[in-house]
Amino acid sequence: MSPHYIARLDGLGVVRLTGPDARGLLQGQLSNDLDRLGIDTPLLAGLHNPQGRVIAILRLLAGPDGGVLAVLPQGLAPLVATRLKRFVLRAKVVIEDCSDSHAVYGLQEGEQRSLQVLGPGQPAPEGIAMTAADWQARDIALGLPQVYPATSEQFVAQMLNLDLVEGISFTKGCYTGQEIIARAHYRGKVKRRLQRFHTTDASPLKPGDRFRLVDGRTIEVIDAVALPAGGHDLLAVAPLLAPTAEGENAPDPAGLPLLQTEAAALPYDLPDA
Repeated sequence: MSPHYIARLDGLGVVRLTGPDARGLLQGQLSNDLDRLGIDTPLLAGLHNPQGRVIAILRLLAGPDGGVLAVLPQGLAPLVATRLKRFVLRAKVVIEDCSDSHAVYGLQEGEQRSLQVLGPGQPAPEGIAMTAADWQARDIALGLPQVYPATSEQFVAQMLNLDLVEGISFTKGCYTGQEIIARAHYRGKVKRRLQRFHTTDASPLKPGDRFRLVDGRTIEVIDAVALPAGGHDLLAVAPLLAPTAEGENAPDPAGLPLLQTEAAALPYDLPDA
């Protein structure tokens, strides 16, 4: 049997939705199909603005009595709770930011990974301790996107590969931002995508940092983790193709710092530009 590892993820918060209309409200706002959410079936979904840009990425867990727990970076939890409350109207749903009272844990056994949310007084799960950085490093290796306050509303869903990690349903009904996201899926190619890189640079990297690469491309950091041997493993949105002599895919003209990187593999294929 594989070892059972546990990581307390203090950087994550929780927005709780309860009431008979909780799932219906989310169905009209999120990019994935809430009908797929089950006790043993978590769901990844994006909350978008009308322009299809990602406000937050939510890891959804089925709560008691048909409720839903949305796990996301703590810095975005108040914003998301407030934004969702705008759509309550007459719906029978209560939306709460429970980040201060609930704890999020990551559980890993072999290749199986899951999140667990515990309320006040609930005992922590048992297992071999791993750090939040270890958990983050695995998320990055899997090419799982995240959005933080610095990158909220900066990228259309496909730029963060939400379509490649089962974060979008193209068969469900309408939701905020759906028209833009569907148009990018059916009618056009996305020229910038989330990609993984390694760098030996020891300088701290944070979401929203922008750099230029040796090949002339401009990248924006989405997530990064320091490696034990030095340097960083990171996910960044970058053009799929390097600039050409004719100026196509030209880099940002601003004087951005150079970041020496090498491309790293993702567990899924990126579409052509």
